[in-house]
Amino acid sequence: MKPCWIFGGAPINGELMIEPARDSYIIAADSGYSLAVRMGFRPDLTVGDFDSLTGEKPSFGEIISVNAEKDDTDTSLAVKKALDLGYRDIFITGAIGGRLDHTIANIQTLAYIKAHGGHGRLVGERDTAEIIGEGTYSFKRIDEAYFSVFSYGGSSCVTISGVKYPLERYTLVNTFPLGVSNEITSQECSITVISGEILVIFSKK
Repeated sequence: MKPCWIFGGAPINGELMIEPARDSYIIAADSGYSLAVRMGFRPDLTVGDFDSLTGEKPSFGEIISVNAEKDDTDTSLAVKKALDLGYRDIFITGAIGGRLDHTIANIQTLAYIKAHGGHGRLVGERDTAEIIGEGTYSFKRIDEAYFSVFSYGGSSCVTISGVKYPLERYTLVNTFPLGVSNEITSQECSITVISGEILVIFSKK
């Protein structure tokens, strides 16, 4: 199934680290509508309370308006709609680099996607973030980017190879950021998550 891209309201002024595929299903979360249109996309669906959308009003696709006083953020509402529609590969842009509380909320939304059978990634101009659980994964090197891993939700045991600072069955904890600012030294690295979950971040230098 094709991926779903969700556009949020954090500022984007340049190129994204991952470019949206043109055949993606596009959901705009409130003011993310303006970002999607500016980047040349016509949202298939726009959802939100529209408290932050100024100027251009939604004129493409389905529009779902919700009450401003709600438990979900506009982004998490968009994620729930994507999951309801059957999408499991979900990219969220306009979700890093704005308000810190929204960035943390969006990271927690990645955990929600994973808990409901999907895989989510936050994509910005300088950073990407995703959460992975038990299993073995490979990540391709991104030139001039740091590669960081953090325990998410407690402790996690990992083996990481193909990086400047490898780990072998090491227990990462969420009270010490040992995995920050590593670098992939080959074409790709390998991560085995033996237990727990980890947050994987690429950040441009």
